[in-house]
Amino acid sequence: MSSRPVHIFDLDGTLSDPSVGIGRSLNHALLHFGHAPIAAKDVSQYIGPPLDQIFQSRIPGVSAAHVVELVAKYRERYAEVGFAENVIYPGIAEALYALDAAEIPLGLCTSKRADFAESILELFGLRDYFRFVSGGDIGIRKADQLATLLQQGAIGVSSTMIGDRSIDILAARENGLKSVAVLWGHGTREELDGAVPDAFVESPHELLALADIR
Repeated sequence: MSSRPVHIFDLDGTLSDPSVGIGRSLNHALLHFGHAPIAAKDVSQYIGPPLDQIFQSRIPGVSAAHVVELVAKYRERYAEVGFAENVIYPGIAEALYALDAAEIPLGLCTSKRADFAESILELFGLRDYFRFVSGGDIGIRKADQLATLLQQGAIGVSSTMIGDRSIDILAARENGLKSVAVLWGHGTREELDGAVPDAFVESPHELLALADIR
């Protein structure tokens, strides 16, 4: 691994906007089992947390077994078409290219399952920029993913987690990492302020300044 600190990116809401695919796939699962769908205007709040937490918040008292069913039904649609209903944020590809050209090591840590994350990165031609892709699953917290990366030596304590939700910032703090909150994603400024990141960025271009390149 390079001696330079790794910049670890979240995926949903940080590199791309997955609102359409996630919203439609959540409702595919909810409606299949007779639950109320999520209105389009409310989808944003469900982008970032693990799927099991999303369904638990939507259906009070839901059983663990039913959560597994809901997640499976969600992934049924997401694997077929949902992953491709993504839109990359303007300036992201250029920022990643510049970071890579400056030999800044990059990684990805997402609550999304790793194979889905890989497919999205390939879709946008971004996969080669990342040294690793850490994906989540039911019962795995983002903080646990970062802890595993530290144990494996894929990242060090000087690494920085970059994301759009408080879950990203808090996971970094739990593992003693630096954190950067992006303001173009799905986390509100109030939510991110409450998580107290080390820095905020308002545009992808500002990521270059964080890495001491322009």
